[in-house]
Amino acid sequence: MFKAFLQLLFPDVCVACKEPLVAQEKHLCTDCMFDLPKTDSHKGLYHVLENRFAGRIMPQHQFAYLKFKKASNVQHIMHAIKYGGNQELGQMLGRWFGADLNEVGLANTFDVYIPIPLHKKRQLERGYNQATCIAEGLAESLGGIVLENAVQRVRATESQVRKKRMERFENVEKLFEVITPEILENKRIVIVDDTLTTGATIGSCFEAIKAVNPKEISIMVLACAEQ
Repeated sequence: MFKAFLQLLFPDVCVACKEPLVAQEKHLCTDCMFDLPKTDSHKGLYHVLENRFAGRIMPQHQFAYLKFKKASNVQHIMHAIKYGGNQELGQMLGRWFGADLNEVGLANTFDVYIPIPLHKKRQLERGYNQATCIAEGLAESLGGIVLENAVQRVRATESQVRKKRMERFENVEKLFEVITPEILENKRIVIVDDTLTTGATIGSCFEAIKAVNPKEISIMVLACAEQ
């Protein structure tokens, strides 16, 4: 009863629109849930990732769940996952993302999910890796396991925010190292991240994993920045 009283005084709000949630709603209100700007990349209707990686890396599959724009509901959602400690929201959206991929027959076609690693200092500050909770949701829907420590970030990087495109690629060159190559060899691997901009960081991780002879490497991001 006390919990219900607190809920009356301080109702949970939608992380996207900030309106109070009603019974059965969790993290997102029904309107925002149905208005999510999905890419439908699993239906072959979205080619931003292909264009961004063209000429650099060749993933087996490349999918994004949401379109990201500044000052949008998606930005509020990603901020809650990345900085607000809302790992449960990341897992939930990872499950929804995986459910869409299930629709096109991708269940049980991936062995290992590798969340893009944070630098140790950044992960200690934040207490978690936002890509890991997304990967956990994907694995729950699609099958496979999440290996958070198979790859590590070997150095910290400067912020990418104000860097030009080529500067971003130079900033992340040889940024990752595979710690357990024997586990990844001949496996169907998925690199998972929260938001993709230029793809420089994912590209660097892709090259590190490629060197240990996996069977294939795919890429899944929860949101892709529209440029």
